[in-house]
Amino acid sequence: MLKKIFLSACIAATLACQASPRVNLDDTGDASGLKPDIQQSIVTKNLVALLEKYHYKKVPLNDSLSGVILDRFIKSLDQNKNYFLASDIKDFNQYRTTLDDDLKDGDLTSLFRIFNVFQQRYTGRINYSISQLNKPFTFNSGTYSYNREDLPWLASQAASDSLWTSRVEYDLLNLRLANTDKGTNKNIPIGTKSPDATDTKASSDETKNIQTLKKRYENLLAQSKKINNQDAFQIMMDAFTESIDPHTNYFVPVRAQEFNEEMARTFEGIGARLQLDNEVVKIAEIIPGGPAFKAKTIQANDRIIGVAQGKDGEFEDVIGWRLDNVVSKIKGPKGTTVRLKVIPAGQELTSSPKIISLVRDKIVLQDQSAKKTIKTVNSDGKTYRIGVITIPGFYADWKAAQAGDPNYKSTTRDVKLLLDTLKQQKVDAVLVDLRQNGGGSLPEAISLTGLFIPKGPVVQTRDTRNAVEVDEDEDPSITWNGPLGVMVDRFSASASEIFAGAIQDYGRGLIIGTQTYGKGSVQSAVNMNRVLSATDKLMLLAARKDPKNKNMVVGSDDAPYGQINFTTAKFYRINGSSTQHKGVMPDIQFPMIFPADKFGESSEPSAMPWDTIQSSTFTPYANLSGVIPSLESMHEKRMKASPEYQYLLDDISEFNKREKETSVTLNQSQLKKEREEQDEKTLARDNARRKLKGLPPLKKGEARPKNDIDFVEDESLNVMADFIKASANNQLTNKPAQKF
Repeated sequence: MLKKIFLSACIAATLACQASPRVNLDDTGDASGLKPDIQQSIVTKNLVALLEKYHYKKVPLNDSLSGVILDRFIKSLDQNKNYFLASDIKDFNQYRTTLDDDLKDGDLTSLFRIFNVFQQRYTGRINYSISQLNKPFTFNSGTYSYNREDLPWLASQAASDSLWTSRVEYDLLNLRLANTDKGTNKNIPIGTKSPDATDTKASSDETKNIQTLKKRYENLLAQSKKINNQDAFQIMMDAFTESIDPHTNYFVPVRAQEFNEEMARTFEGIGARLQLDNEVVKIAEIIPGGPAFKAKTIQANDRIIGVAQGKDGEFEDVIGWRLDNVVSKIKGPKGTTVRLKVIPAGQELTSSPKIISLVRDKIVLQDQSAKKTIKTVNSDGKTYRIGVITIPGFYADWKAAQAGDPNYKSTTRDVKLLLDTLKQQKVDAVLVDLRQNGGGSLPEAISLTGLFIPKGPVVQTRDTRNAVEVDEDEDPSITWNGPLGVMVDRFSASASEIFAGAIQDYGRGLIIGTQTYGKGSVQSAVNMNRVLSATDKLMLLAARKDPKNKNMVVGSDDAPYGQINFTTAKFYRINGSSTQHKGVMPDIQFPMIFPADKFGESSEPSAMPWDTIQSSTFTPYANLSGVIPSLESMHEKRMKASPEYQYLLDDISEFNKREKETSVTLNQSQLKKEREEQDEKTLARDNARRKLKGLPPLKKGEARPKNDIDFVEDESLNVMADFIKASANNQLTNKPAQKF
């Protein structure tokens, strides 16, 4: 039976789909630019067959869907309509009813042609921008349209030139304004002569601005040249799969590995996060507990210029390489050795590098795992201690679990340890924070729910045959039986909604926050190696021996041909209601910052509708219907008297205002005034909030510390204090109110 997963889950599944395409790619692809390879053609043909047969929606790949794929692909390349011309779009319309047939045949010629045209437009616009840098801009009139999504496509090359000239002026204006506090960058046009020392200094700063922007544009060109046919293929397959439904995704081999590592919260390597900085890979962060952390031989901002395998392997110069290619050289199996040529931070690239040898190990990403804090709340003269458990995702290292590792990493195991600790620290309640939690493993959502309820059903799923399966927690023990709250927001999705919905249906705890995302679809992860036929694999093996296919990418043993996560079922709460489209509605609600028509499942045109099925048989843990109205009343009373609540409403109003804006003035004085007024308003509001919290005020230009003010959490803690008192006063029924 297929294992079920959600938005970010990755559990192995077994499906087979026989196909033996006859492919000749000698004459495919555009005359210039990137071209598809035979592996991509075979994978595409198999994906189409797989999805047409097994996808939950049973959507046929026909002319209608072909047009949707075309529009989605074009939008993914140029969402703001900055690059393509109207004539390009007219030309691409020849594929509107043919892409379905092309995909069935594994023919990617048309999609690669569109991608190559985009690449040509992109590099052309960046080169044009570089050519405009010495233009004598006045910075006193005009506007720049930074959001053109709802505007027509650019009608001509002249219209494109005009837009990008404005873009260059805007970029330079931003650099100018960044230096205004230094007393330089007066309103002098570029290219004019300065009559005095002050203006000479301003002219010098303007020259530096031009050099900075030129370097930025040149870096964009350099990165564009590194794009390969795997990058293009990923975008194409995204357009195809997401036209069927927003949570069906194919991952090329390197992305499949990244996805699975993210789900496991572990990987094997040296324990460092890397980033690209001017063609050189830089250490962005050292991960605590890893080989690099323990060795203390490399530091943040060190640069890696060479990589060698083992104790005696030859060094490869990696300057100018793509970041993912460098990462693939540094990662490797636990226990193996990698050597690095490193230029320490602050030294020139011409300096003699250090040679550093590290033994790879298994890295656990603790910063992306569940964490706890204890917060205190004063209410009616009494202090309550509340344990807050933040869960960023529902993760599980299934590979380690299947290998019999007794200490494999998972959300439930981590949270259980945290709950045991919180009980020892004698907290009065637990508040689970699922805000921004996009989901993950379904089994983890079920087992996590089991930490708070006796055994019983947690979620229902309906498959393509309309067969309904009830997934249950089979462990009668409860790790935490005290007052419980769950914080959610618009970006709490998938597995988060299963957990929150079950807690709500059982009456086990309060759901606090805003309406959730509304993702009620179930995905199965399928390794494409299990889908390709023996004939396919023999054909690809032969192709790899051909020198002209030397750049064909084959992934690790886990997913050599990539991985498809596709929708195979729909999940329902135990009360019979789907969370699809509607999400979970909290018991105690806050105003929604992100509008539902732009964020969440309801904003996705290919999303499935909401519906219901029969309720499961379950016994509620408690009946909270009698206490929720009084909790709501106390919450609303605090909101009316809370300056913080008004600030939240102001933030929502400001967000909606900014969302409607599509252009910005190019008048330096006007833009400077607008930004200063906005900065002053933001600083005043931040400091007013900090004063309420007893925090020191921020100075102008000082960044606000991350998460030092969290009004939603603060008020949720107040709600939990009310809930604790209601529990103590027996205002809720701990016995079943009704048996369904």
